[in-house]
Amino acid sequence: MSWWVLHVDMDQFIAAVEIRRRPELRGLPVVVGGSGDPARPRQVVATASYEARAYGVHSGMPVRAAYKKCPDAVFLPSDPAAYDAASAEVMDTLRTFPVVVEVWGWDECFVGAETDDPEKLAAELRAAVLERTGLTCCVGIGDNKTRAKLATNFAKHERSHAEPFEGAAGGAGIYRLTAANWREVMDHRPVRDLWGIGTRMERNLNELGLTTVAELAAADVDALQKRFGPKMGTWYAALGRGLGDTQVTDVPREPVSRSHEETFETDLVERSDIEREIRRIATEVTNEVVADGRTIQRIWLKLRFTTFYTPIKSRKLPEPTQDPEVIATTALTLLDKFDLRHPIRLLGVRVEFLPPD
Repeated sequence: MSWWVLHVDMDQFIAAVEIRRRPELRGLPVVVGGSGDPARPRQVVATASYEARAYGVHSGMPVRAAYKKCPDAVFLPSDPAAYDAASAEVMDTLRTFPVVVEVWGWDECFVGAETDDPEKLAAELRAAVLERTGLTCCVGIGDNKTRAKLATNFAKHERSHAEPFEGAAGGAGIYRLTAANWREVMDHRPVRDLWGIGTRMERNLNELGLTTVAELAAADVDALQKRFGPKMGTWYAALGRGLGDTQVTDVPREPVSRSHEETFETDLVERSDIEREIRRIATEVTNEVVADGRTIQRIWLKLRFTTFYTPIKSRKLPEPTQDPEVIATTALTLLDKFDLRHPIRLLGVRVEFLPPD
């Protein structure tokens, strides 16, 4: 038997959880985010059902904009506790198989397994999740995490289109992407189709004349390292060839930081108001960290102006601390580094921990 990496990705997870407890919403456009009231300003869509997506609604867009695109949608507030519980159901179901489950979020995980038939295993995983939770998922099969993650996108495409996808392997809802079919499937695709390549990085690569995956795979590594640094340049070169990590671990990832962000319904203009909110947020996040027994060594302050310019400043503390007053004071000191010529719509404070004992 060979070692395979599978990527399990839940379908419209947050919306699906809401529909599971409100079956009468099935087939309707559902939008989840914020308080669920589209009349309130500065709320963001957490997820949208496939029916809502058909109207152009997508995660990350303002709830008000979603309402304009689909006023007949059902708008619901976010309920993180319910999504935590549903995610645990899914992961516990996967752990009943002889596999290693590495959780990456509410709605996705990598599964490592030794098997001579990864498609059969993928089908069994999907069936078990559906039977035990009522939720559906797609599974990408790969010889490493990079290819498994990308395979999931094709698995979703496969299930939603009647015509077979080029290079298809695995059937609807399941797709295999390995070294054997990597070039056939990926070479002609734009670099933005790769895992971890966003709009900004796509522009940077395009400036180097690298527009397709094949061109990135053949790029001069020294040129990439010169542009993006030794670590990232090497990583982008490997990404173009579909290389990646094959290890799957069930050891929970140790958090290294915690943050609080808040978008205000009314812009902050007066410095006294800005300082008050920074102090409050810094104190809240510090109290949470200290309650977990962690000690803080660095702090970041994030501002988003009404222009949507979002600068971030940071400072390492002279010595690690658990004192909320020290964190709040440091955050206020960082505020002096910002040009406050525009009103502020969002504030965020992030603190980095010392490694655990």
